[in-house]
Amino acid sequence: MRTAAVAFILSMLCGTILTPIVRRLAHRFGLLDHALSARKIHGRPVPRLGGIAIVIAFYAPLVGLLFFHSDVGGMFVADRNHAIGLFVGGLAIALLGLYDDLRGAGAARKFVVQFVIAAFLYRLGFRMETLANPFGDPIALGWFSLPFTLLWMVGVVNALNLIDGLDGLAGGVALVAVTITFLVSLQRGHPLMMLFSSALAGSIVGFLFYNFNPASIFMGDTGSMFLGFVLAATAVETNQKASTAVAVVIPTVALGLPIMDTLLAIGRRAWRGRPLFQADKEHIHHRLMERGLSHRQAVLVLYGFCVLLGFAALILTYGNSSQAAMLLVILGVTAVVFLRALGYFRLGANSATERKRNRALRAAVRPFSQRLRQIKTTEEIWPIVTDAIGVFGAVGLNLRLGTGSNSEGRKLFSCGLDGLEAASNAFKAQFVVPVPGGKTTEQILELFWRDGRREVDRDTEIAVEILCEYLGDAFEVVKDQPNAAPSVPATGSRA
Repeated sequence: MRTAAVAFILSMLCGTILTPIVRRLAHRFGLLDHALSARKIHGRPVPRLGGIAIVIAFYAPLVGLLFFHSDVGGMFVADRNHAIGLFVGGLAIALLGLYDDLRGAGAARKFVVQFVIAAFLYRLGFRMETLANPFGDPIALGWFSLPFTLLWMVGVVNALNLIDGLDGLAGGVALVAVTITFLVSLQRGHPLMMLFSSALAGSIVGFLFYNFNPASIFMGDTGSMFLGFVLAATAVETNQKASTAVAVVIPTVALGLPIMDTLLAIGRRAWRGRPLFQADKEHIHHRLMERGLSHRQAVLVLYGFCVLLGFAALILTYGNSSQAAMLLVILGVTAVVFLRALGYFRLGANSATERKRNRALRAAVRPFSQRLRQIKTTEEIWPIVTDAIGVFGAVGLNLRLGTGSNSEGRKLFSCGLDGLEAASNAFKAQFVVPVPGGKTTEQILELFWRDGRREVDRDTEIAVEILCEYLGDAFEVVKDQPNAAPSVPATGSRA
């Protein structure tokens, strides 16, 4: 217990010291989140690599204690496979997140790496072999243990990633969950998981000093995926020897908020015919803010919900099968009432129309990808972009270089802007064209409408983001053409 307390304090101090250092470095190298998407709400450029501080603050005290505290070395030797799994797997998932933050990694690539890491942990003994059934006899998973464990690991990693939408939310949710893991480990006499849980809790607390609203730094995918990985792995190991009535149920309840939010996101996107991995603005925290809560109030409400689930998970560790069943029913009813109050479960009569419109927009954008793949010089891009804006009902566009929403970077191309930028009834939305090769200078696509709208609906936003991805690929091709010398197109202007 004393060693765990030392690990917590050292990790917290490391996180508190390292986070502002990482923040300064992110500012220096322009590694910022510029809030140019309609679903983002922070409204200003914010450093996005805070996860680096979390990872280092987690590992540094553990490595230090390994060399200077014989008891810690004994823990690692006694449980070598699990120690290796958490050290190596955690480092691998953090590097994946860092790569995604710096250069961008597609969903398929991330899933492949995540499943490989999860399989590595399964090989080292992190396994779910029994599925709890508080309403009857437990279910032995048999050969289903492998896919179930992999899905658990990858699912929790991505659940923490998805819920990272408000200042301090993912960190606070992870802190509550890792506290429950620590208490369960303490109850069951699992010193290695106590040590890892306390180190993670300390690194989160040190980071939250700077990440709570108003945040001066974000954890990025480096932090959210790393937190999800450690939580998933420690939960599996901590609950392996749990009574069959509560095994697996405890970590599921403790991580109930991110798991529930992820399942809702997958369900609504599938129902509406939207890409499953395209972000939206309909997460639980967004719904709370739509009902009048401030940024900070929404976070505090969700903290309270997580604490409630955490207490329920602890109660499950002491209850028998019938008591666990009753508690789960109460939790289920509470969750349904909560979600219904937020407007979920109301599919509406226009769902079929929404699905058709979304598919039609994406189908209309797809031909432009084929045209952009055939370009050889920059001048061939402009007519394609000009044609594309008609798909979205826009009347003008501006493509420029810049490093943020307030930047007046050099214009690359514009069309249809005569009098639009000064018009009071013109609505402008900004989108980031993905930067090839991880460069710091971004390309900003601005679209203008004069149809009275005051926001971009999510279907249109998805279609524009897909077009931006095509544009990013096209500019990468042009970059590799040394003799490309574009001229000013007749349909617009170029500065």
